Amino acid sequence: MQIEGLEQYRKAGKIASQAREFGIGLIKAGASLSEVTEKIERKILDLGGELAFPTQVSLNDVAAHYCATPDDEKVFSEGDLVKLDLGVHIDGYVADTAITIDLSKDGKHEKLVNAAKEALQNAIKSVKPGVRTAEIGRMIQDSISKYGFAPVRNLGGHGVGRFTVHGPPSIPNYDNGDDTIIEEGMVFAIEPFASTGAGIVYERDDANVFMLTGKKPVRNMMTRSVMKEIEGFNGLPFTERWLVRKGMSLPKINFALKEIDNLGILRKFPPLPDKNNGLVSQAEHTVIVTKDGCEVTTE
Repeated sequence: MQIEGLEQYRKAGKIASQAREFGIGLIKAGASLSEVTEKIERKILDLGGELAFPTQVSLNDVAAHYCATPDDEKVFSEGDLVKLDLGVHIDGYVADTAITIDLSKDGKHEKLVNAAKEALQNAIKSVKPGVRTAEIGRMIQDSISKYGFAPVRNLGGHGVGRFTVHGPPSIPNYDNGDDTIIEEGMVFAIEPFASTGAGIVYERDDANVFMLTGKKPVRNMMTRSVMKEIEGFNGLPFTERWLVRKGMSLPKINFALKEIDNLGILRKFPPLPDKNNGLVSQAEHTVIVTKDGCEVTTE
C-alpha cells in the first residue's frame, strides 16, 4: 500500500528521535526549563525539521501541555519527574514523541517511568490491521496496572496527518469499548500516561499553547499583524515564544490573542495535572500501520 508522505513521515520521525535524545542530555537539576526548551527547538530546526507544535516540558503531577513562557524562570530540581514531549514535521507530515526523565538520585520514580515505557512497547506490539483501538487500550491499561499505577483515562494517542497533530483514530489508554478498527496506512501516536493518583487530569492555569481554528476578519491593525504570523503556522499549535522570536512584544501578543479568542477561533491548551496531584509519567511514539504490524518512525 502506498502511503502519502511516507518518506516525510520517516524523516520527521528520525529528527524527532534525535531531538528527544538531545533533550534528555539537557534536562538536569539546576538547568533552566526555558533554555532547554529553546535549545531543543533550535536542534529540530538545525536538523532540517520544522516544529509541529511547541516543545512541552511538564513536571511531576502535570501530565502534559506545560510550555515555557517567554519570561519563564522555572529550573529543574533534584527529584523532579520530567515529561519531554516534542513534535516535528517535514512538509506538514508529523512525528510526535515523548519520554519521561527521572531527576531523583535514588531512582525513586523508576517504576512509574517503566510503567509508561512498557505500556508503549506492548501497545506497539499489538498494532496491526484488524485490531480494535480498545484492544490497544486494554494492553496499555494492563501494562500500567501491573505496576500498581493508574492509566490516565482522559488522555490518549491520536492520529497525525499533514499539518494535523490531533486527528482520528483516538488510541485510548484503557479499554473504553471503542470498536474503531486499525487499518493499514493509518499513522498515529500511541501515548500511555501512568499516574500514582486519580488517572484523571484537568485543566489548570493559563494556556501557553494555542491553535488557530478558523478565519475571520480582524479590524485592529495590531491584531491583524499578529494574525498574519499565526496563519504562517498552517493550523498547527504555536506559543507566545515563537511570536516573540519574530520581534513582537508580549503586550502586543497578549492583546491580539485575546481579540482572536473573542472571535471564537483560538483553541487553548492549558497544563493538565492529575486530579489528585499524583505523579504522572509518559511515553510516546508515532507509528505507521503496515500490512502485518507497524513501523515506528520515532524510535
